Amino acid sequence: MPDRDQISEPTELIYLPRPSWAPAFLALGAMLIVNGIFGEGFLFRGWVYMLTGAVVALAAFRSLVSGAAHDYFERPRQQRPRGAVLPADTFRPPPKRG
Repeated sequence: MPDRDQISEPTELIYLPRPSWAPAFLALGAMLIVNGIFGEGFLFRGWVYMLTGAVVALAAFRSLVSGAAHDYFERPRQQRPRGAVLPADTFRPPPKRG
């Protein structure tokens, strides 16, 4: 006899976002901007760091936003219900003693 506590199919689908390097590049751009503000004269002028950081950060932010919009519009609009809503646990009579 099959066990009734196990669900044969998932009743709800979960969609995970695709992996991306954009958050790491956004952090790198922000680090370069801060380095340009406080690290004036370290190997390059401060505005070089700030300009490079701004370009990297804006490109990474654009990639984040466009990836999120693409993932959002790629999802199905509605999920079809696959069955009745089940309680969290099945009701069983208490075990008999003795």
